[in-house]
Amino acid sequence: MPRLLLVLLLGLATTIQACPDWPAQQAPEQIEALRTQLKQWDEAYHRDGQSPVADELYDQARERLRQWQACSPQVLSAPESPLASSTGEIRHPFVHTGLDKLADASAVGNWLANRSDLWVQPKVDGVAVTLIYRDGRFVQAISRGDGTAGQDWTANAQRIAAIPKALPGERGRLVVQGELYWRLPRHVQALQGGAGARGKVAGLMARRELGDEGEQIGLFIWELPDGPLDMPERLARLRQLGFGDSAELTEAVAGQPDIEAWRERWYRQPLPFASDGIVIRQGRRPPGKAWSAQAPGWAVAWKYPHQQALAEVRRVEFKVGRSGRVTPVLHLAPVELDGRTIQRVGAGSLKRWRSLDVRPGDQVAIALAGLTIPRLDGVVWRSPIRPELAVPMDEQFNALSCWQPSAGCEEQFLARLQWLGGKNGLGLSGIGPGTWRRLHEAGLLAGLLDWMTLTPEQLIQVPGLGERSAASLHQQFQLARQRSFAVWLRALGTPSPSVHPAGENWTALAARSASQWQERPGIGKVRAAQLEAFFTAPEIVQLRGQLHDLGVAGF
Repeated sequence: MPRLLLVLLLGLATTIQACPDWPAQQAPEQIEALRTQLKQWDEAYHRDGQSPVADELYDQARERLRQWQACSPQVLSAPESPLASSTGEIRHPFVHTGLDKLADASAVGNWLANRSDLWVQPKVDGVAVTLIYRDGRFVQAISRGDGTAGQDWTANAQRIAAIPKALPGERGRLVVQGELYWRLPRHVQALQGGAGARGKVAGLMARRELGDEGEQIGLFIWELPDGPLDMPERLARLRQLGFGDSAELTEAVAGQPDIEAWRERWYRQPLPFASDGIVIRQGRRPPGKAWSAQAPGWAVAWKYPHQQALAEVRRVEFKVGRSGRVTPVLHLAPVELDGRTIQRVGAGSLKRWRSLDVRPGDQVAIALAGLTIPRLDGVVWRSPIRPELAVPMDEQFNALSCWQPSAGCEEQFLARLQWLGGKNGLGLSGIGPGTWRRLHEAGLLAGLLDWMTLTPEQLIQVPGLGERSAASLHQQFQLARQRSFAVWLRALGTPSPSVHPAGENWTALAARSASQWQERPGIGKVRAAQLEAFFTAPEIVQLRGQLHDLGVAGF
C-alpha cells in the first residue's frame, strides 16, 4: 500500500526514550533540521519517484519529529503536510483513505473489540493508483497523490500489461483502487525484506515514458469504491471483472488467532510481491461517496516486524583491543528491534567510522545480523550539532603498543590483561575484565605482570574485594607461574603462538631472524617480520626478564 503518514502507533521498532536533554536554544535547531530532512525525502519520493530512505525508517523519523515537537511545545512550527509534494491536478472519483497502523498484538486486540465480520489480506508494498473504466474501456489512471487529487499516470499505465485495457460487457463508469507492485516471484518477506520494490515502481511511474519495464509491474486491486458494501459480494464482483488473483488473497477470519496465523504465513511464505504487513478489514463498509481522505474506522494495518530501527547516538567510544585495533562503538538511546533492546552497536573499523562521521545526536539505522547481533546499516540523518570527539590517530596503536597503562593506553593495556588471563591465555579462574579494572584503578598495575607479585594483604585493600576473594585471587596468581612456556607465549600475544617446538626456550626463539622464521612451515614474510619484531621489542624483553626472575619455565 502507499506510504502512510498518519501514524497511530509505531511498529515493532520504537525508541524507548524520554524527551531530549537539550539546552533551550538547541531544540528549535534540531526540530527544524529534521523537518527539513523529512520535507526533502517527501519531495524525492512523491515528485521524483525516489526512495532515499527505507519506508520504515521514514515512519520512525516522522514519529521522532512528532515526539520532539511534543517535548518542546514552545517551538512554533507550521502544520506538517507530508503529502504536499505528491498532490496533482486530477481529482479522484473516490478519495484514498489511508490506514492507521497498529503496533502490536495488544493493539490489534483492542481494535478487534466489539468488531465482527473480519477479513485479512496482505499489505502490498507498492504504489497506490485509481483506475477508471468507461463502458468497459480503460480511460484513466491517477496516482494516489494526497488522497484527494493525484497526477495523471494514464500514458504509462497503458504500457502496463497487468492493467486490463478492456472489461468486456461493462457499461457506465467503473472505478477500482489498487496497488502497482514490482513482480517478485516467490518473494519471502521475512528473508528478503522490501527489496526496494516500492521505490522501483514509484520511480518508473514518475518517468515521462515507461519502457519495457511495464511488463514487470503487477496489479493488486483492494477496493471497489462503488461496488457492493459487503465483502463476499465485492470479492465475487472482482472475480467477475477478472481480478480474481486479488480476491484470492483476501481471507475471512474468525478472530485474532486466525489473523496472527495469516500474518505469520504471509510473512514467511512466498508471495508474488513485497508485502510490509497485513490489512485487517471489516467486511461491510460505507459506500465510497461517504469516504474522506483519512484513516477509516473499518480497516487498519498491522505491519511486519521492522528490519531496521532508527536509533539516536548518545555517545561514541573508541575501544582499543589487545592487538591495537580500534573499534568505534556507538552508544544509543535504547531501541527495540524484533523483541530485543539495543543500546550499543559497533561501527566496524576506524576507517568506516571516518567515512560515516557518526556523532552524538545523529540518527542511525540499526538491523540485526543473524537475527541476534546488532549491525550499523548507516546514518539516516545528521544532527546539525557536530560535537568534537577525541579520535585516535590511524597509527597511534599497534600490536606492540601500550604494555603499561600510560595516558591514552589504558584500554589497550586492560585488553592485554583480559586476554592474558582469559581462556585463550593463562586460563585464570574467576578473573575477568572487572577484576583487572579494579586492580588498575587501585594503582596496583604499573606494568603487565605486576599482579604476579601482589600479596593477599595488598589485594584485600582493593575496593570490592573481600578476604575470601583476595585469597582466591592470590591463589590463581600463584598458579600462573606454573603454566607452560607455550601457554605463556600465547598469553603474551605472540604473533604465531604455535612457533614453540619442544625443547626450545625464549633465548632460542629470540635469536631467530625474519629470514630464519620464514623457514618454518606456514610462516610467510609478513608473519616472520612480526615475530622478529615481537621477540626484539624492548617492552617484551623487559617482560621476559620479569618472568625469568619469577622462575617461569622457558624464560
